[in-house]
Amino acid sequence: MWLITKSLLLATIFLRMGLTIIHACSLKQNSHQDFIDAHNVARAEIGVAPITWNYTVAVYAKKYANERRKDCKLEHSGGPYGKNLAMGYGFMSGEDAVKLWVSEKSSYNYATNTCADDESQCLHYTQVIWRDSMHLGCARVKCDNGWMFVICSYDPLGNFLGQLPY
Repeated sequence: MWLITKSLLLATIFLRMGLTIIHACSLKQNSHQDFIDAHNVARAEIGVAPITWNYTVAVYAKKYANERRKDCKLEHSGGPYGKNLAMGYGFMSGEDAVKLWVSEKSSYNYATNTCADDESQCLHYTQVIWRDSMHLGCARVKCDNGWMFVICSYDPLGNFLGQLPY
């Protein structure tokens, strides 16, 4: 009897430890610091000051993400902040979304302040690195259709026509 009880106790401890590790891993790359770090890597590459987390902007982003939960559409809210949106099936972390936006860097031509292929093909990247955007708030939700929706909002907003991002 003692052996069975001891075995069950050990199994319960290992199960809880495993669930704790899985939970911690699922939070990795989705904390506000992970969003900040991913942005600041891109900003540091070009000498732009770091961006900081802003809870007011984050509340706005979370509210909008929750509104998109039913349809998961990549529609801009038209609100007071700059925005980057991303959507992916399965596990799409916040860090994955930022990397997706930063991957547009190769389409941006600083000398002409234009996107290479399409007028909007690099605007996610330029919003990430916009020097005047100093505050960030992001959110991530799983939509009803199983897709992940990620939004980052920027204050002040960027991407003004005719202005260089840095």
